[in-house]
Amino acid sequence: MSGAPSLSPEPLPAAPGSCAGGDRVRVLLVVSSLCYGGAERQVVELANTLDPQRFDVHVCSLSRYNPLGATLRDRERRLHVIEKQNKWDATVVARLVRLLRRFEIDVVQGYLFDAEIASAVAGLVARTRVVVGSERNSSHEWKRWSLVAYWLTRRCVDLVIANSHAGAAFNSRALGRDPAIYRVVHNGVDVQRFTPCDGVPVRQALGLGTGEYVVGMFASFKPQKNHALAFRVMTRLLARAPSARLLLLGDSETKQTTDGHKQQMMNLIKRLGLEQRCVVLGNRDDVEQIYPACDVTLLTSLFEGTPNVLLESMASGIPVVSTAAGDAALVAPDGEVGFVVPLGDEAALADRLCQLHGDPTLRQRLGRQARRWVEQEFTASRFAEKTGRVFSEALQARRARHAPIEAGRG
Repeated sequence: MSGAPSLSPEPLPAAPGSCAGGDRVRVLLVVSSLCYGGAERQVVELANTLDPQRFDVHVCSLSRYNPLGATLRDRERRLHVIEKQNKWDATVVARLVRLLRRFEIDVVQGYLFDAEIASAVAGLVARTRVVVGSERNSSHEWKRWSLVAYWLTRRCVDLVIANSHAGAAFNSRALGRDPAIYRVVHNGVDVQRFTPCDGVPVRQALGLGTGEYVVGMFASFKPQKNHALAFRVMTRLLARAPSARLLLLGDSETKQTTDGHKQQMMNLIKRLGLEQRCVVLGNRDDVEQIYPACDVTLLTSLFEGTPNVLLESMASGIPVVSTAAGDAALVAPDGEVGFVVPLGDEAALADRLCQLHGDPTLRQRLGRQARRWVEQEFTASRFAEKTGRVFSEALQARRARHAPIEAGRG
């Protein structure tokens, strides 16, 4: 197989106009925190990339732990913190209402559970024109009270943006929402930041030999990411490719994580005898420099929406081997930018990694095609353009609904 991936990109129709009179659309993105997570990265990416001529975007975090806030442009003006003191802090809504009114926000979108619920209620109270929910995954194990909160606030939300078709379908089924309110916008990646480059210096800095076969796993330590499967895959791979190393980048999602899952995974590494074959880096601010140090990246997740790691890896020119979690098979066409195998298929994952180990020419070709595919379809600018279109169309629809009422009053 040669040439660019065969999937055709989704065409973008002409963008509708912004607010009446040429004013910029005022947007507030509300997120639980700006920690090192996929949803959090996309919030920053969206805020940095939405057309500033059409949108004035602010970001509100419900936590003081915001390491990704450093990457938000003009953060002194645009980043706001409404710290949630505890799980049941009802003052968050009142403070968020004041923020919405202060900046006369046109569109508010919540990311992740507590931010979604707070945004829905605050948007209703503040009479914000458009309230948008989010779905960032294709499966959840919600607690009963979480489901109740979503059910009670379902009528406060005008539409939901999902980052995968799988996630939109799951959310609609789980919460009993009308499928018509969903819009699917896949994630995007900054192709200037994530780009092919020489990975040798980083390998040397990490103590990795140029002849070693480096498999990168970029994932927070949480059960969803299924590190245990990755470690079992490595034992199979090492039996056939003794030079393989597993590079683990990521940590617990927040400083407050206390469930011990990461420690359980570290113990598993020891039990499997993988200590000398694993490099554990934790969170890094220079993640874009780490991808080129890898020969391939591995994703073993049980469920996802649009996995950022696939987009970042492909943009860096590194092929991927992934389970078919969420929309992985759509964003990473099998055999064209890497390989996608059924969920939990340990043998297939190991086989594909072995195949790429034994064929450097194939790795290079898939990496080149992966870069072209991301440039074609999954750039940050395309992500922002699609999201901006959803915002603008929602505002137009609202004006159309209210026009007859206003005309009658006149």
